Amino acid sequence: MTLPIETVLNELLSALDTHNRCILVAQPGAGKTTRVPLALLEATTPDAGRWLLLEPRRVAARLAAGFMAAQCNEPLGETVGYRVRGESRVGRRTRLEIVTQGILTRMLQDDPGLDGVAGIIFDEFHERSLEADLGLALTLEVQQGLRSDLKLLVMSATLDTGALLRVMGKDTPVIDCPGRVWPVTTVHRPLPARDTRRQSERERITLHQTTVICEALTDNEGDILVFLPGQGEIRRLQQALQLRLPADIDILPLHGQLPLAEQQKVITPTASTGRRRVILSTSIAESSLTVPGVRIVIDAGMERVPVFNSRSGLGALQTRQVNRASADQRRGRAGREAAGTCYRLWSAETMLAPHREPEILQADLSGLVFELLRWGMRQPLSQAAQLPWIDSPPATALASGQQLLESLGIMDGESGGLTGLGRRCSRWPTHPRLAAMLDAATRHDYLPLACWLVAWVEEAIGGPEVDILRIMEAAPFESAQHKADFPRWQRAARQWASRLHCDLRPQSLQPLSLLLVTAWPDRLAIRQGVVTQAGQSAASIRYRLASGGQALLPENHPLARAPLLVAVDMDGDATGARIFHAAAIDSSTIEEALPQARQWRQEIRWDNQAGRLVGEELRGIAAVVLERRPLQKLPAEAVRDALIQALRQRGELRWSEDDQQLLGRLRLLQRTLGAPWPEVSSTALLAGMEQWLAPRLEGITRLDQLDRLPLARYYLESLDWALASQLPSLAPTHMEVPSGSRIAIDYSEDEPVLAVKLQEMFGLTTTPAVVDGRVPLLLHLLSPARRPVQVTRDLAGFWAGSYFEVRKDLRGRYPRHPWPEDPLHAIPTRRTKTSR
Repeated sequence: MTLPIETVLNELLSALDTHNRCILVAQPGAGKTTRVPLALLEATTPDAGRWLLLEPRRVAARLAAGFMAAQCNEPLGETVGYRVRGESRVGRRTRLEIVTQGILTRMLQDDPGLDGVAGIIFDEFHERSLEADLGLALTLEVQQGLRSDLKLLVMSATLDTGALLRVMGKDTPVIDCPGRVWPVTTVHRPLPARDTRRQSERERITLHQTTVICEALTDNEGDILVFLPGQGEIRRLQQALQLRLPADIDILPLHGQLPLAEQQKVITPTASTGRRRVILSTSIAESSLTVPGVRIVIDAGMERVPVFNSRSGLGALQTRQVNRASADQRRGRAGREAAGTCYRLWSAETMLAPHREPEILQADLSGLVFELLRWGMRQPLSQAAQLPWIDSPPATALASGQQLLESLGIMDGESGGLTGLGRRCSRWPTHPRLAAMLDAATRHDYLPLACWLVAWVEEAIGGPEVDILRIMEAAPFESAQHKADFPRWQRAARQWASRLHCDLRPQSLQPLSLLLVTAWPDRLAIRQGVVTQAGQSAASIRYRLASGGQALLPENHPLARAPLLVAVDMDGDATGARIFHAAAIDSSTIEEALPQARQWRQEIRWDNQAGRLVGEELRGIAAVVLERRPLQKLPAEAVRDALIQALRQRGELRWSEDDQQLLGRLRLLQRTLGAPWPEVSSTALLAGMEQWLAPRLEGITRLDQLDRLPLARYYLESLDWALASQLPSLAPTHMEVPSGSRIAIDYSEDEPVLAVKLQEMFGLTTTPAVVDGRVPLLLHLLSPARRPVQVTRDLAGFWAGSYFEVRKDLRGRYPRHPWPEDPLHAIPTRRTKTSR
């Protein structure tokens, strides 16, 4: 049967013959994943090198390799092979390698020239994984600098070709290929309103999903593929269906944690048995894989994605509504082999985001920073923009990743490059945290236990709260070398042991907490007390993290009484993160794993209750204090720093009336003349206290002492002398009026005010001004009782008009004061008629 992709293969081969880059947009069902690589292989001479096909998931890589090897009538490892982490089926004759995206990064790091590689194919690029974005950026740089002959093909069903062309070049050929999709009828079945029965939200959702599955089985033929966000939802629905469906219907889970044999059983065509299947899958079946026999898709409309909070440094799996591109991909699974039906468990009016947000914009970037350091960059935070990114990594997330690598000792904060530990960690194909753990295990001879820990973190972390020690105690150490039916994480432990050339029988579990704190020094936590949150009946135990945040542990957690622990698995709420998996630790183990915990450091802080500075010597890791003792003498510099921080925490400086006038003068000059006159807003003054206030704090230890200082004068004296010397002439404190009085100018408001008795201004027609005549004063002309009778900037206009109304109203009330008919020729005076 001819595949739609066959119609564009010649165009594609021609484009790659004349260009070293190409984009292929091929709709679902076109056959791009399995037909394009073989066509490129046929058009490439053996001496030109091999092709790499990148797949986003291990399952897809294995299955695609098996299918194409069968097309070549060869076993895997001959012409076609695959490489995923911990598993390889390639040989000397292999010319097409199907690899996961992380494998490409390691290949580039080991050999930037990619010797022996003719070209690279990025499949399903629309998923925009972090590894795919990094792999493309590095490959484009290699192509530009080392290998202009390297061919690069990016393909998917849904691509933002505009964004790709910006980094690949506007002249890159773009080839479109229609797919072969049978018609799919879409039915919407949103969750009904809550009924009177007492049900949890989970129970309501599971019941609704079960009801729709029963409806679909009755109204349609074929197997059902149900898309759910995660394993927990799969387990709950599987249990509900087992109670509801007849025994001749198979209920099969499909997710990345299943053993390969069980995954293959779901997605490998089998002879007809007359039994129908309900397949409960995560997004693993959304693309790349075709599940045979499926005529019905039921989409719960949710997906689970990792989201990183760069402010807290914590990550969480977030369940959220699926995007429109993914929903369309899922819907298309019902029409791969025949006409089908898609049930969407949301209303037709629901608005979906058009695409999935790229992982680089929301993920933990510590692994990316590590790869950039290995690539030769120094200070990745400032140099990362040099790479051709489709979406540049956010600066805040890069900074968090860089900070973590420094805390692990992998990155040198001063040079900006890798440390000796960092170079050693490059050996391990895993997250930097786990690489640091493996290095510590190598030095201390704890490798067997480290293999189990790394495998569990990578493959099995999740589920309810538990003590990690209990997990390791239940691990099958003695039989692990021989059994093949263990869960995936236990099989992964065997792969790590093979890679590290060790067995899987740890001598003791005692080093567990030492290894964990080596990888998670920022997650070291100290118990603070019991708290009860509003709306919750059960209490929680609050812990303070070394990173400074707060974390909560359920009161019934096995570790709830532990004074110190290492939190490995947490959600991402920085103000009260929930701890799921942790291990108890003691102070001696912390000091053994992290020698800096033995060092005493001084801390000067402001004690709000005592109203004074408190000095202590502390030792520990950041915010986790293992021991403290009072500091007998407070260092002057530390005192100044602590006072400055206390003022910033208070959020204000308390200015005297004279201070307010001086600041008002400076504010007027900055507003009128601009630079070099400085900004004197509250924010700017607080931000610059190290320069203008700190040198004046000798002998000050309390805020009430500081509040009595002439703060504004100190600020003025910190300015350049040439600038400060202009202040009296540009913004004088007083103005001499026609009567001879020197009247104070009020600078406390937005514009300067001169409040003066009306009689003292007789004869003056020009409104007084400051700042070399640029800013007229706002005149408050006062009655003899010193109440304003007129507010004006137009003195001449007042004499010509309003004065006569004022004279009429006040002459009888204040007869002892002069009210001449001609104020312009009257003698200005501050006295009464009789006193003259």
